[in-house]
Amino acid sequence: MALRFYNTLTQQAEIFSPLQDNVVRMYTCGPTVYNFVHIGNLRAFTSQDILRRWLRARGYRLDHVMNITDVDDKIIRNAAAAHKSIFDYTEGYTKAFLEDTATLRLERPERLVKATDHIDDMASAIHKLEERGYTYRSDGSVYYRIANFPEYGKLSHNDFSGIRAGARVDVDEYDKADARDFVLWKAQKEGEPGWETPLGPGRPGWHIECSVMAMKYLGETLDIHAGGVDLIFPHHENEIAQSEALTGKPFVRYWLHSEHLIVEGQKMSKSLGNFYTLRDLLEKGYSPEAVRYLLASVPYRKKLNFTFDGLKAAATSIERLRNYKIRLETSKFPEGSNEKMTERTRAAQNAFEAALDDDLNTAEALAAVFEYIRDTNTAMDSGEFRAGNVQEALDYLARFDAVFDVLCPSASAAGLSEAEIEALVAERSAAKKAKNFARADQIRSELAEKGVVLEDTKEGVRWKRL
Repeated sequence: MALRFYNTLTQQAEIFSPLQDNVVRMYTCGPTVYNFVHIGNLRAFTSQDILRRWLRARGYRLDHVMNITDVDDKIIRNAAAAHKSIFDYTEGYTKAFLEDTATLRLERPERLVKATDHIDDMASAIHKLEERGYTYRSDGSVYYRIANFPEYGKLSHNDFSGIRAGARVDVDEYDKADARDFVLWKAQKEGEPGWETPLGPGRPGWHIECSVMAMKYLGETLDIHAGGVDLIFPHHENEIAQSEALTGKPFVRYWLHSEHLIVEGQKMSKSLGNFYTLRDLLEKGYSPEAVRYLLASVPYRKKLNFTFDGLKAAATSIERLRNYKIRLETSKFPEGSNEKMTERTRAAQNAFEAALDDDLNTAEALAAVFEYIRDTNTAMDSGEFRAGNVQEALDYLARFDAVFDVLCPSASAAGLSEAEIEALVAERSAAKKAKNFARADQIRSELAEKGVVLEDTKEGVRWKRL
């Protein structure tokens, strides 16, 4: 099966191929560094990580640019409240973002670019838009006149034919589906940071930042642009209007958007007390792998209901994967090779790949893996699984983990001494004997979170530190 993605622009699944050679030129919207990123942000970033890894697994090379928005309305407001410069204010949150993404095992893009490093490029692009008749000035600010771009609305699929000429918006973000001229360059206000450019003192609007940085590093037409569905309008719609007005060429060939994350069935918000960062979840004792697994387990175009039961189930699933790997590595199997098992492995591999080729259907990919584990565990119990089938099973697990990356426990999960592990194993055995299965399961999960995997055998309980 050919690799296919659902393209927001065309509203259909399309076979993917890069514009030039074997290199995928991809831009993803990174964080606005005014606070710690929350799990909703991390859902989108995890989806993009799965995308990166699967493109590479399919033989493509990546040139991936992600922006760091380090100047916008929120940053200016929060930095002023904290009595800091925007640079001092954003530095700490940029560092925290990089730490969080590394903890969650998200690969670093080939290029991470900061908005404030490209102010002159943005001013130059705005000047070109002025020369081409797409802008007007008011009170020292420069606005994009969307009536001059007839295709405005083609990404969000909104009908803006009745737009009110001259209605404009100064803020960087707005939610309503009404089209208004948006600001490209904001005149400097008293007490706000600004840059001296031929446009006058001020700073760029949010939307022009991404257009300029994307095209500076990836060229006039990108293969993939990805982000959350909340960015389709106005941000990505405005990016298209700016970029295509500058070049006269299509800006992006494939637009990929990940759906929202909700928490326990409700919209995540601080007022509801269900607003979580990765750091919050780690403090509650959950492992980065469990968070990553849960965020990746639902296909990116479906809404994800993030629950603590789901996190516990993710930890259990990871434990099952690790136990299976231990069984493959430590058990004694009959000599030889069973061709039926080889065929089963091949079928599982094909199912896994077909699922991810189908617009990154991670749920189907995981189902293929766990069905395979169930079938081969049964074959091991009956003696059908042979020593010659071990390596192909391990290779299949490695193929899976190159994308999902949850098998190896985090270094931070280590720390239990052997005596502590043995004591917990003994406590678990006693709990099982007393039919306190809830406590026995809890101990198994606690050990798994600490990177210790248990295997119940006829000879007793074996444990292994991963």
